[in-house]
Amino acid sequence: MDTSTICVHGCKKKFDTTGSVATPIFASATFAHPGVGQSTGFDYSRSLNPTNVHLEDTVAALEGGTEAIAFSSGMAAVSTLMELFSPGDHIITSDDLYGGTFRLFEKVSQKNGVKFSYAATPKDIEKEVTKSTKAVFIETPSNPMMHVIDIAAVATIAKKHNLIFIVDNTFLTPYFQKPFSLGADIILHSGTKYLGGHNDTLSGFLVVKSNDLLEKLRFIAKTTGGCLSPFDAFLIIRGIKTLAIRMERSQETAKKIVSWLLEQGTVKKVYYPGLKEHPDYEISLRQTSGFGGMISFSVQNEQTAIKILESVKVIKYAESLGGVESLMTYPMLQTHADLPESDRRARGIDECLLRLSVGLEAADDLIADLKQAFGN
Repeated sequence: MDTSTICVHGCKKKFDTTGSVATPIFASATFAHPGVGQSTGFDYSRSLNPTNVHLEDTVAALEGGTEAIAFSSGMAAVSTLMELFSPGDHIITSDDLYGGTFRLFEKVSQKNGVKFSYAATPKDIEKEVTKSTKAVFIETPSNPMMHVIDIAAVATIAKKHNLIFIVDNTFLTPYFQKPFSLGADIILHSGTKYLGGHNDTLSGFLVVKSNDLLEKLRFIAKTTGGCLSPFDAFLIIRGIKTLAIRMERSQETAKKIVSWLLEQGTVKKVYYPGLKEHPDYEISLRQTSGFGGMISFSVQNEQTAIKILESVKVIKYAESLGGVESLMTYPMLQTHADLPESDRRARGIDECLLRLSVGLEAADDLIADLKQAFGN
């Protein structure tokens, strides 16, 4: 079945007998047992809830996985993932990561004895493998520098060394990128972003193909309790229904904005995987069906960056991404504020870098807003 059809209709599991077109919200913390030692399949919503199961199975179907587990946020999903590992274990990650993930790794996971090293390319990743390495964790495209990593090449390395291979697929979603088909073991999403798509709720997902990993993660999720509420699950289900058309529209508009940005003298560089001059353009062509709606760009100085942020009107100066409203972010002060300054600058995250999540407004209106913010 086509991805866009799965988005609209969701999974085949139904727990309602009324014929309701919309998935009902099962607002129950607990479920009665038919008898001693018997269960309807649902006991307590921290473990399983019918609304959540419909959402989880929908996300799993979109990614081509066995099952998905829904969480209260993307970071709750990453935190659960880290509980797979023990003190002394080593994880290799891509060197350009969402700041919240980096913060968790550096400030929490390392405190708990898990070690990390950072690498930019598959070749660099393999150089970091040691006897204690247990996993590889990548974002592609990366946040905020839009690096693209060859998923199939990393999968080959992970398989060779018997490592768990984790891919954060938040930016492109299963509509534009299918990491399982390229060899991933676990797919991560901040469902707050494109899956929800309306900037109105938080969620996170882990999607797996292996029953062994599923059992481990289900146990950890149930035990640590970072579950998604059925009300929020309903909002994400509703958001996914329009995922396909939102991804297409935001990409179409992003390409127009990129073309405009390239003509501006105050713009030093544009970071967008759909540009032919992007160093990873050919990799994107091989492993994705689209480039998405995320753009980063550098302007000539800090004053220009601040002026743009304080002057945009249609575009909102706010954290997050992937919603119907276009949002502009200042990574050095927002998403990546917790990175040491030397690390930020080494990655290109400085006072001149801006990140734009392109929403569903008319392209001409967004460009007009940027023109006035640039002072054109």
